[in-house]
Amino acid sequence: MKFLNQVICFLVGALFIFSGVVKAIDPVGTAIKLGEYFEVFATDVPSLHDFFHFLSQEQNALVLAVVFVVSEIVLGIALLIGFKRKVTVWLLFLMITFFTFLTFYSAYFNKVTDCGCFGDFLPLKPWESFTKDVVLFVLITILLVQVKKLTNKSNFFTFVVMISTMLLSGFLCFHAIRYEAPIDFRAYAVGENISEQMKAPEPARYLYIMEKDGKKYEMKEYPTDPTYKYDSMILLNEEAIQPKITDYSLWNDEGDFTQESLTEKRIFILIQNVEKANFTTFEKIKKLISEVTAKNANIKVAILTSDTQEAISSFKTSQNFNFPFYYIDATVIKTIARSNPALWILNEGTVIGKYSPNEIPKSKEVLTLFE
Repeated sequence: MKFLNQVICFLVGALFIFSGVVKAIDPVGTAIKLGEYFEVFATDVPSLHDFFHFLSQEQNALVLAVVFVVSEIVLGIALLIGFKRKVTVWLLFLMITFFTFLTFYSAYFNKVTDCGCFGDFLPLKPWESFTKDVVLFVLITILLVQVKKLTNKSNFFTFVVMISTMLLSGFLCFHAIRYEAPIDFRAYAVGENISEQMKAPEPARYLYIMEKDGKKYEMKEYPTDPTYKYDSMILLNEEAIQPKITDYSLWNDEGDFTQESLTEKRIFILIQNVEKANFTTFEKIKKLISEVTAKNANIKVAILTSDTQEAISSFKTSQNFNFPFYYIDATVIKTIARSNPALWILNEGTVIGKYSPNEIPKSKEVLTLFE
């Protein structure tokens, strides 16, 4: 039984560390996902509407996201090295109970289609997420029953490891919040071509149900024999043909600019919400754009926003901007970049740069990117 406990500790600890690290790379994405859950609960549980609405607010959800992410990593490390295992196992049990409830609610009521358990690295369907949590729940329950038999290695060394883990994971979250995610698993990441991401990755494959002489036949190719009569067909690879990007669209009062935005050299200023935007370093953005466009007039600049026309018009006036602006879906703009505002740089539809307002590059660097 001791060997089994060690195996379970390793599996559970490693999975929690992995889950925490891939989310620590992008805690804002985790906060967005938590906000979706809380918004659902605010609607579905009227008596607690104000409480869940409070939790769903951007800053509150972000604080909770960081707490959950750091806790996952710290508890996973604690389980692996044997630090205060009784307390660790109980905390893991409470956490997995909470996660299991969330994923069951999501799956059963089809409320949130992706739990965000492994961030954007490995999207899981609701029932897949729930199954994963049930397995973890069983494994942690076994540890809880055997907790008195687990080896406890609480000493100065393990204490230092725990403090270091907490500080490092907290720093990783802070860095990802202040800047863009150090590793981007999203379809709008640097190096990705948006036009290619909007295409089906493989052709559709069908199973044709044909009828002849009162019998039905299943065929992978449509028969050329005219004696077969068509009955129906089944799409065999529905998931495989889904493009990674399905909702990228730009428009304004003059029309649709989606395809045009994927041509030539482009610098987009992304503004999710003018009121909540961090413009403390916006002068650097203005200086950068001025220098870049002065040296290369072929680079086109525009604002992408999910805010109202009134808000953007007021913003352009206050900043003395005369660039065009296009509307973009609020979810899409948050997927492209977590910062508000942010710079998103494309060269003929290929993403070559993405920057938060805290890491605005020099004009030489941007010009080099286009080269």
